[in-house]
Order: sequence, then C-alpha cells, then structure tokens
Amino acid sequence: MMKTAYADFHIHIGFSHHQPVKITAAKNLTLKDLLEHALHEKGLQIVTVIDGVCPSVQADFQSLIDMGQLELTQCGGYLYQSRLLAIPGAEVEISGPQGGAAHFGCWFPTLAAARDFSMWLATVQTNVNLSSQKARTTAAKLQEQVDDRNGIFVVHHAFTPHKGLYGSCVNRLSEILDTDGVDAIELGLSANTDMADSISELSDYTFLTNSDAHSLAKIAREYNALHVDEDLSFEEVRKALRREMGRAVAANYGLEPKLGKYHRTTCNACGEPCASGDTTCRNCGSSSVTKGVYDRWLELRDLNTPQHPSHRPPYQSQIPLEFVPGLGPKTRVKLIETFGSEMKVLHEANETELADTVGEKLAYKIIAARDGNLRYRIGGGGTYGKVIES
Repeated sequence: MMKTAYADFHIHIGFSHHQPVKITAAKNLTLKDLLEHALHEKGLQIVTVIDGVCPSVQADFQSLIDMGQLELTQCGGYLYQSRLLAIPGAEVEISGPQGGAAHFGCWFPTLAAARDFSMWLATVQTNVNLSSQKARTTAAKLQEQVDDRNGIFVVHHAFTPHKGLYGSCVNRLSEILDTDGVDAIELGLSANTDMADSISELSDYTFLTNSDAHSLAKIAREYNALHVDEDLSFEEVRKALRREMGRAVAANYGLEPKLGKYHRTTCNACGEPCASGDTTCRNCGSSSVTKGVYDRWLELRDLNTPQHPSHRPPYQSQIPLEFVPGLGPKTRVKLIETFGSEMKVLHEANETELADTVGEKLAYKIIAARDGNLRYRIGGGGTYGKVIES
C-alpha cells in the first residue's frame, strides 16, 4: 500500500561522544536528539543523517541498534521506533576543475556500507571524524565509490556561492560529474524549481528541498513529500528519486528563495545589496562582495522561462513555524502538543482549529506561512531574509 511520507535528506550531527562532528552545528544536535526531534516534533518519516559515516556517529548508530531502537530493514535503512527511516550518509567536499569546491551527498543502505565508505574516505581525507571535509579525489571517482557500495549520490545545495556546484565551481554538470550517475539535485535555500527548470540540462533530474540543518530547530525548514510504499526502506527512497514503479517525489516544500542568506549579491563589509555583476560595493567601495544565487542564476540559465518536465512535482513555498512573526517557542510547543507535530500543523490543521488554539491573528499568519503568502526582506551576504508582515 502506498502512502505520503515527509523526508528531510540533509541533517547534520553537531556532537558525538563529546567531540564535534559538524563544527558549525549545535552541540545538542546528536544522533539521538536528531531522531527524537524529527519524529516527535517535526513529524517526519524519513531522514538522512548526513554525517553517519563519521566513526563516532557510526558508534552511536550501533549503540541504538544494540538497544533495539534502530532496526535494519530488509531493503536497507534503519527504522527508529518503527516509525522513522534513518539513512546513514556523508557530505564530501570536492575541488572544482577550475577552482572553487562543491559538496556532494553520499547515502548508504547499511551501516556496514557506510563503514566501508569511511575506510576509503580515510585514504583521501585528512580527518574522517569531521563532517564535510575535502577529499583528494575527483567527483567522478567519488561517484564510483558510492555506486560500488550500492549508494545514492546527490548534488548538495547546487546553487549556493559557498561549496555549491553551480555557485562555486562550474557552469555545467558534465564539467565535474558523470551526469548519468546523479540520483538527485538538491536546490538549496536560495533557489526553487522555477529557477532550476530554466537550466535545460536539469530537466531529467529529480529535485530535492532539504534543510541542511545545523540545529534541531532548523530540521525540516525545507523538506519533501514522497509517494512510497508504507514499508519504508532505502530502496523505496531510491525508487522515488528515480521515479520507478509509481514511487516519486510528490512535492517539494521550500523556503521562499528571498529568505535564503545568499539570494542576492551583497557587500560583506557594509551589508548593502549590490547590482548584478558588481564586484565592488558602490556604497562603501569594498571588494568583498558575495555573488547571490539569483545573480549567478541569471548567468547560468539558457531558457527565458522555466520549462517544467511532466515528472516535475509542485514546489510549494512554505515558511516553518519558527519563521512566523509573533509565534514564539511556547506557542510552537502548544501547537505541537495540540496537533501532534509540525507536519500536522502545516498540512492538516484548518484555520478554525488553529484559531481555537492560538487565536485568529496567529492562525491567519500560519495559514499564510504554509501557503507562502507573506512579504519578505531579501537575504544576502550570509544573512537570512526575514518575514516582515503577513
């Protein structure tokens, strides 16, 4: 029997065994807390633990397996408390052929495959205990290593100016990758489907919208709805990405790109927006300027209007509860206690039910947030945009 499952395939681990894994991530973003928060507060059914190949995180996986809280499914992936599918993965940095660097996601069906991949990584990385480290190899070789272990290979945050394939490295996928060996393209917080489908070489690929969470609160700030069998597994995810046997990504739920912290070109010194193509700030004269995703997209697109292929699911601009003006932590807790999870607030609760819980004004804002009907101050230069009013 088929069902809709909500998935966030890019969540980092901050700490494991009292040592950092993702240096920029929160200390309370441990494997156990990640799984608990994703299941009970966010209401997800699938997550990729993107630092699951790091040895200390592997040990955490094994501990939960030994305690009976994680169980390997017959077709790969681990069920947490029988309800949340957890996939061990890695984020690996590869240098571009002409400079820059890009991040790639490597997901594995079993802990054994993740361990084997980690052993190979140790031959090309300086420190496999830390997330997102540069590997002394090529992206094509990385793809081969993932394929050899029956894994899934994903381009991470393709358009971002820091460690994004398009944003930092190349103009075309073929300049760095085996284009037949890419399972999905993760758009990143400052891009959406309309932007990506204005680049003709991307039309055959499945798009993903993931959180790249560095804290518990940021889990599922972007996520996906998958149409899969009710018996969740790694292979069900693979089929969804490849659009096989009726499985598919049914919808992408992403932030309005204007909220992304690299959407427009911005001066790093004074914070003022810069015109497309500017390399020097017209306000303060600084040459420290970060090119925005939007402005890089203008250089890359080869179609004047997006051409969505028949397989492309809808992209729904949506604002997480954390971003809703006037909705504080205590009110979020009240909503989750009332409706069961953030996914249920965003997908099932109607405006009358919300008003009974938080009042009419906040209920209206929540409806506007989940429908993308808000106004924004545009982000750039490493600063997120902001919802300014409903």
